[in-house]
Amino acid sequence: MNSFWTRRRRDNLAGYLFIAPQLLGSLAFVLGPLVMVVWYSLHEWNVLADTFEFTGASNYRALADDPELGNVLAATTFFSVGLVVFNLTLALLLAVLLNQKLRGTVVFRTLFFSPVVVSLVAWTIVWGFLLQNDGGINGLLDTVGVTGPNWLRGETTAMMSVIVVQVFKNVGLNMVLFLAALQGVPQQLYEAATLDGAGWWMRFGRITMPLISPTILLTSIITVVGSLQVFAQIAVLTQGGPGTSTTVLVYYLYQQAFQFHHFGYGATLSVLLFVIVLGLTLLQWRMRRRWVLDEN
Repeated sequence: MNSFWTRRRRDNLAGYLFIAPQLLGSLAFVLGPLVMVVWYSLHEWNVLADTFEFTGASNYRALADDPELGNVLAATTFFSVGLVVFNLTLALLLAVLLNQKLRGTVVFRTLFFSPVVVSLVAWTIVWGFLLQNDGGINGLLDTVGVTGPNWLRGETTAMMSVIVVQVFKNVGLNMVLFLAALQGVPQQLYEAATLDGAGWWMRFGRITMPLISPTILLTSIITVVGSLQVFAQIAVLTQGGPGTSTTVLVYYLYQQAFQFHHFGYGATLSVLLFVIVLGLTLLQWRMRRRWVLDEN
């Protein structure tokens, strides 16, 4: 018995025991539901009629023939691109500004990060009141003689409004990540570059950006995945309207499964969402070799 439990085997057992809770949780709450969603996508499940029939690939054929899917994917793409660009750009700008050794920067860091810890639904409801036709934003515009649009009912302004609400909600998280990365850049490199005559923009492009590129990769993956999973903002602010201009993929999935009771087709849309998220994540991870420092 003692010869069986060698030191290496005891170490391996201890390692497996340490990762067992996380492994079991992943199997129960990640892999298990994913397998069930694929299984449901091969069936037509009518809860009201209490029927569960195997239909094979019919839901996937319906997905290919869905006339609304093109508009939904276009809205999802517009939202994701707008959110990622505005969020990362604003977060990096704020991090650079708040990285300066000035009085009051701690207060501003707290102010910009505080929306991250606020309830998402509460945050969205407040912005819903502000963006109404007679809400607070149009009230402020009226004081300077400007008539504001009906932000949540215009096809263009509705999507932009949702993007802005989401950017202000989560920009503080990326700002903190960028700020931590900026504070890890050795000051000696800046001093040496300054002595060589490099200006601020050259120091930023040749020193700062390469050294914080791993953090840019992390924040871009987090933001892209988060942008594809947006739901509460759409449900509270626009309900997918006007028309289908703000009907993103997750909200369309919700409509099909829980409003129209097409659970099999909703599961098929879930599989599509998983494939898109996985594909974009792998693409970003593969492209890191071209622009992330020390990843070649």
